Amino acid sequence: MGEMDKQSPEIRIGVSACLVGHKVRYDGGHKQDNYILHTLSRYFKFVEICPEVELGLGTPREPIQLRQQGESVRLVAVNSGRDLTGDMQQYARKRVRQLHNNHLHGYLFKRASPSCGISRVKIYQQKGAPKHSGVGVYAQTVMERWPNLPVEEEGRLNDSDLRVNWITRVFAYAALQNLWSSSWRLGKLVEFHTRYKFVLLSHSEKEYRQMGQLVAEANKTRPHQLKQEYEQLFMSALRKKATTRKHTNVLQHMVGFFKKELGSRERQALVESIEDYRQGYVPLIVPITLIRHYVAVLGISYLSNQVYLNPYPKELALMNHV
Repeated sequence: MGEMDKQSPEIRIGVSACLVGHKVRYDGGHKQDNYILHTLSRYFKFVEICPEVELGLGTPREPIQLRQQGESVRLVAVNSGRDLTGDMQQYARKRVRQLHNNHLHGYLFKRASPSCGISRVKIYQQKGAPKHSGVGVYAQTVMERWPNLPVEEEGRLNDSDLRVNWITRVFAYAALQNLWSSSWRLGKLVEFHTRYKFVLLSHSEKEYRQMGQLVAEANKTRPHQLKQEYEQLFMSALRKKATTRKHTNVLQHMVGFFKKELGSRERQALVESIEDYRQGYVPLIVPITLIRHYVAVLGISYLSNQVYLNPYPKELALMNHV
């Protein structure tokens, strides 16, 4: 089942409410992101959250910021000086428990927000310029309590590599959670691991090998521990960048499955398309499309079941940019 299952359960994404057009910003405005609202919304079910509003701060409201106070960083209302750190942390812990029950598969946060930013948020100092080294208080709690959840900021989706990586992780995480929610047995995990072989190799061969060893010795591990260890390694591997070199190695490995069945002309065209990709002359979709074609024509079942050839809906056209 390499191609995406059209009957898959819906994929649920937490999203900062301002990014989908809700007027929940401190100034009564929004920060609508058209890619999120008009493209990703076709594939994901959004769970829209504004932690500041849900905390009861209202709209419009006094702006808040991260502020250095001695050795700690606090979430502080700018005008009144009210310290909101504890309240936000308590709210965040409760909200994360609710979101676990909501079965989220990813999260998109508003960048630079003192509540939602996941990196480089301004921390205001008692003296001197702000430091861009903070993490939003709400986002930090989500990431600490849900370390395997694929998270990203909307601004970073403008980078094609980061966009592909996050979307790949979301669909993979959703597939893994679908496995866990079933009455899974070791055989199902082996099947899942096999289907994701080339996806994992395009990100981290080291962790793919570690996962293979974990699965091979699964009878020595309790199911709950196996599940935790496998998921941690799986998501850790996918966070690694999939590079041109890694993709090239995977493509060349795939060719080995049917090179004997191909005529010299077809084989040469396929080899040249992979080399053109390696040299940066064509995007990844070019050799992938050729491989898909030959897999279908020659009936190579092992490759037809590989998620690598269809990791997300083709309409997203992500392989056109890598």
